Amino acid sequence: MKILIFGASGSGTTTLGNEIEKRTDFKHLDVDDYYWKKTNPPYQIKIPLNKRNENLKIDFKKFENVVVSGSMVSWGKEWETAFDLAIFIRLENTERMERLKKRENQRYGEKLLTDKKIRKNSNEFLEWANQYENPNFKGRSLKIHNNWMEMLDCKVLRLNGATELNKKVEIVLSEIKTCYNNV
Repeated sequence: MKILIFGASGSGTTTLGNEIEKRTDFKHLDVDDYYWKKTNPPYQIKIPLNKRNENLKIDFKKFENVVVSGSMVSWGKEWETAFDLAIFIRLENTERMERLKKRENQRYGEKLLTDKKIRKNSNEFLEWANQYENPNFKGRSLKIHNNWMEMLDCKVLRLNGATELNKKVEIVLSEIKTCYNNV
């Protein structure tokens, strides 16, 4: 079974993917690991689309049960039919932005104060992420995700990102069980 978990940055997609991997035989693949070159500090150099797709496909096909976390709306039409279940997580913008600010502080610490490039990149990321609910925003947005969900060739389960993690996991595990029973 192939599952996609997506939503705005900070909505909890990676956290849910990690937790599903811990509790099942699913392998968790985070699209950030394919989108970004491994650098220190992280998230500095993007990997070209064809290479990231090639790398993800190798791992995607390697495992029978895969849960992929992250937005793939711009990765190609082939991903619209690749999943058996998609899970969209939505979190209220204020809470989501607080999570992201906290995560940026944990990730970069003092460097946010001392390194101009890291501070600039972090501020630009937060400004970008804060545009998610803007219907006129051309980047990853709620409007783009809603449109993309219509293109997906699988069931889409919508979850509230504010729901406690264990409850979200139980909902997903129940859905997985239902999918297996319907095969």
